[in-house]
Amino acid sequence: MSKQSKYVSRMPDENGIIHWSDVENDTWRQLVERQMTLLPGHACQEYMQGLETLNLPTDRIPQLDEINAVLKRTTGWQVAQVPALINFDKFFNLLANKQFPVATFIRTPEEFDYLQEPDIFHEIFGHCPLLTNPTFAHFTHVYGQLGAAASKQERVYLARLYWFTVEFGLMNTADGLRIYGGGILSSPGETHYALHSEEALREPMDVLKALRTPYRIDIMQPQYYILDQFNDLFDITQMDIMSLVSQAMQMGLLPARFEKAAS
Repeated sequence: MSKQSKYVSRMPDENGIIHWSDVENDTWRQLVERQMTLLPGHACQEYMQGLETLNLPTDRIPQLDEINAVLKRTTGWQVAQVPALINFDKFFNLLANKQFPVATFIRTPEEFDYLQEPDIFHEIFGHCPLLTNPTFAHFTHVYGQLGAAASKQERVYLARLYWFTVEFGLMNTADGLRIYGGGILSSPGETHYALHSEEALREPMDVLKALRTPYRIDIMQPQYYILDQFNDLFDITQMDIMSLVSQAMQMGLLPARFEKAAS
């Protein structure tokens, strides 16, 4: 989160409007159309309801004020325009103040299937639908408050909880296993892989184990944690998470289920 970004965010004008190019708007259109065909039978109902509530445009990138109007009405959250990468201090403080960071750039056509950093499609399409849900919004707010008060080392462990919930979380439903993690729901390859791959390990959510589980950002995830129900996110906020972080730090990381990335 603190390394130098290779992407340049679009800055709003004096009226708060970001002027996207035709190519950028068309990239958004293609991404939305492709992902919408994959969501039925994969995304959880809470996400689908949030997507309906958000009512995103399909032919252009939405303006942040459009998103904020819906989030303010539903859960009191807002999105905040940020450069492509921000440090942990900024990230946690934004969440603690019910502001979700959105980098205002979109992938190039050459990076249509994979890019190294979260763009506006990932942040808006992947995460904002569930920010209309009070349970998810509460979980993210509490997480931000904990992170804002945590030490640098504690934040590294907290990042893993975020990864295995907000980014790559799965949950059980009456209709079978479904996705709620935005990192999956904004990726066509991982949307299919997360539910159907025979190689991936899927385990019931154990917060202590999640805090100790290594991950890589540049591969299909070899491991996922599953909630029994969506309200488990609220139950996690009632735990002494920082005590679990201390235990995780004392116990150390679990063995990685992937090869180390090439330097």
